[in-house]
Amino acid sequence: MHILERINSIIWGVPTVTLILAVGFYLSIRTGFAQLRLLPDSIRQLYHQLRKPEDGSSFRALCTALAATVGTGNIAGVAGAIAIGGPGSIFWIWICAILGMITKYAEALLAVKFRVQKTDEAYAGGPMYMIDNGLGKKWHPMAVCYSVLGTAAAFGVGNAAQVNAAVNSADTAVAFLGGQGHLWTILLLGGILAGLAAMAPLGGAKRVGSIAELLVPVAAVAYTVLCVGALIYHRQSIPDALQRILQGAFQPRAVTGGAVGSCMTVLRIGAARGVFTNEAGMGTAAIAHGTANVEHPARQGLMGIMEVFLDTIVICSMTALVILTSAVEIPYGVDEGAALTIRAFACTYGNWVCVPIAAFLAVFAAATILGWGFYGLQCITYLVGDRGKKPFSVMQAAAAWGGALWGTGDVWIVSELLNGLMAIPNLITLIMLRKTVISLTVDFIRGGHRRQASGKSLPEEHR
Repeated sequence: MHILERINSIIWGVPTVTLILAVGFYLSIRTGFAQLRLLPDSIRQLYHQLRKPEDGSSFRALCTALAATVGTGNIAGVAGAIAIGGPGSIFWIWICAILGMITKYAEALLAVKFRVQKTDEAYAGGPMYMIDNGLGKKWHPMAVCYSVLGTAAAFGVGNAAQVNAAVNSADTAVAFLGGQGHLWTILLLGGILAGLAAMAPLGGAKRVGSIAELLVPVAAVAYTVLCVGALIYHRQSIPDALQRILQGAFQPRAVTGGAVGSCMTVLRIGAARGVFTNEAGMGTAAIAHGTANVEHPARQGLMGIMEVFLDTIVICSMTALVILTSAVEIPYGVDEGAALTIRAFACTYGNWVCVPIAAFLAVFAAATILGWGFYGLQCITYLVGDRGKKPFSVMQAAAAWGGALWGTGDVWIVSELLNGLMAIPNLITLIMLRKTVISLTVDFIRGGHRRQASGKSLPEEHR
């Protein structure tokens, strides 16, 4: 694992961090910060889908994408970022989120633009199709490379890491309540999630989206209510927490007592965990957004903006503030993951809160496994066709059991490594297709599409 740590530090060194930030900043400038200009439209479209869904495919695609992003990274990943990188890592998570909103917008837009139609009602999209249909067949090897990495990431990022965090949180809950049940936690919770991991890829986009429409909003709203309650209780400590975040981004030694002393470490951890939680730059959400039936590609891009906004700006920020406003001691330099978040909530609500937090983590993990199972299946189907479905399902179950048994630090290293590798071909594709992103954005804003109702069929020129 020491070798993987060194590789991970290289992948998440200056080049990859610079590439992620540069792509987001470049697209922000060229589109006139469309992620901020179009944020009200994104909120209105989400409200429209919630209040009066038409065919529901746009909202279903958003829920599938959110199922994969609103996961354990929002609870365990944020806590790990604070512990390893200090409070300042949250500042860089925010920066990556703001830039990631336009990156995710571009991914969703291009996914719709360059997708392929499988049946009369079903589409397949994602970076592999963006590469093949947008860049041409000479770039096909890069599409294959992305699909191979996407398949592997489905076992790690979207499976083992989720199961690991859920099992660890359940262990922590049992310990808080005075019990010892690590073996039973692995057998029971690990077994349930392993079974889900095996079945999830076979459900198809509609079934995964339908389940996600139930799981994600309920768990996210319930978790948000707990966060808001804790922040109201510790409201006087919020200004100090924000100051620690800002100071820690540029003077980490002053906040962490020297345990975290490098600004580059803070930036690297913030960027890596930020990408883990919202997946902006990885291209995976494009696989879900590409299934939406909308009248303009940029219409689904709005849902990409909303995805990052809800996942990172809202949920991750609340998790971070709950930890920093509580009286919990932060063991800088040690990735405790969900245990740190649970202790922070316990400072406010008491030990009983570990049970719902563990339950939320299990639901988030289940939703992420569903979303990533769909992503991985699309990648393996692109590579070998339908014959890859059953082997992929078996390997998904094996990865879930591995995640239940694996050490937390090792799981995160592998997950971050795969995230970084996946981001490279996707970000290259976004840069090479930048003119398409810009032209479709201008057409969307100037052509009156913003005022049209969502959910209409996609015109021929945008298929």
